[in-house]
Amino acid sequence: MRLKRTAFHIGILCICIGGSCEQTSIINDNKPIDNKAWLNTSPPSFQFHISDKTKRYDVLMDVRHTPEYAFSNLFILIYQRGPDKKQSIFRKEIKMARSDGKWLGKSSGSLYNNQSIIHKDYLFPDTGMYTISIMQNMKENPLKEITDVGLTVIPK
Repeated sequence: MRLKRTAFHIGILCICIGGSCEQTSIINDNKPIDNKAWLNTSPPSFQFHISDKTKRYDVLMDVRHTPEYAFSNLFILIYQRGPDKKQSIFRKEIKMARSDGKWLGKSSGSLYNNQSIIHKDYLFPDTGMYTISIMQNMKENPLKEITDVGLTVIPK
């Protein structure tokens, strides 16, 4: 009995030590979209701190939508402001559905979560506070059936 208990505690210790080496995200936040209608005048904004400019990061965006979302893609404008207060803007297309109409995101009940990369292996130019705002850039305004927009920044 004592041997089993010791083996159990060693197993738990190994899990704890192994798990502590995992990289955790700097930010993993979702903002709800009021009434499932994303106005292009209401871009969700996310603030986070970069403490190591020599480290690479993956920056990911999450979009949650209902099955009633009317498009197979989503165009967005990404506004990024760093500690120097300079702002960069770029446009990105996110594929939301395959050509056969099947949603690309992971299903969770009546919602689909579509995660896409904004920056891969990205080096932030300086340390300090950053703000990323995500504006929908579709012809339809408000853009209906979008429930949440999120941002995740993961150190590599």
